[in-house]
Amino acid sequence: MSKPVEAAGDAPILLTMGEPAGIGPEIAVAAYKALQGRNGARALRIVGDTKLFPGIPDVIATKAGVHRVPGKPDPKNAAAVIEAVETAVRLCMTGEAAAVVTAPINKAVLMQSGFGFPGHTEFLAHLTGAPRAVMMLASETLRVVPLTIHIPILDVPRAVTTEAIVAQGAIILEALKRDFAIPRPRLAVAGLNPHPGEFGDEDLRVIAPAVEALKAHGHDVRGPLPADTLFHEEARKTYDAALCMYHDQALIPIKTLSFWDGVNVTLGLPIVRTSPDHGTAFDIAGTGKADPRSMIAAIRLAAKIADARRR
Repeated sequence: MSKPVEAAGDAPILLTMGEPAGIGPEIAVAAYKALQGRNGARALRIVGDTKLFPGIPDVIATKAGVHRVPGKPDPKNAAAVIEAVETAVRLCMTGEAAAVVTAPINKAVLMQSGFGFPGHTEFLAHLTGAPRAVMMLASETLRVVPLTIHIPILDVPRAVTTEAIVAQGAIILEALKRDFAIPRPRLAVAGLNPHPGEFGDEDLRVIAPAVEALKAHGHDVRGPLPADTLFHEEARKTYDAALCMYHDQALIPIKTLSFWDGVNVTLGLPIVRTSPDHGTAFDIAGTGKADPRSMIAAIRLAAKIADARRR
């Protein structure tokens, strides 16, 4: 994996435009204005087609342009969407930027244009040479990581392996130390089945050995734990992050507790990347109803992580 050049001083934070037909450009502008173009000592810069951002002085222009019709995505815009992400990553890798905050993209539209990745996370791993990128959803209330993401429930048990849990767990624990400044991080590992150990054998045969392997390396890890009792207030005080076995097991609790301030953080990358914890919202694009709170939270967390990595 190639290593980025360390960002010089208070390098800027970059916001990519996301899917033009969605709310991405709108929340980028709203967040930029709400924060008056900076987060602390770090300036904010938007990466995208300049005609989407009139009145914003700090736009890094893409060569490819877009034709925006709110609510109506067009695969012809894919080149600019992809270029914005590539440009932001390159500037982070060269140390000219401190972090990238990506506005939501529409995977299906990009794939129609030949985009070969299921989402931002995998694309960012490809661009940075990271062997394994991990999606964390984080807020002041809860941090969760799904082991498996966009696959059918029927396929989840086959994808839950001891090796994957150990690899993912190690990345989470390292990120909690480096990016969240937690000296002795505590990781809770959810079971796959209800009442782990009582139904199915995956919890004892697959998950428990992974927990023991992580503990053998000196980590504070517990599990497999019942997911139905893992997210109430008292339980959340006992860990710093929860590793869950599938998408909804992780995302339902954090979106219930922190819908507007949850942030998508990609762990395991040599650069800092965050994103709002929501999609393109085609149904409200162009109506003025888009809420920038998650984008603002993503910017603030990106700056916090960038500062932590400088220490």
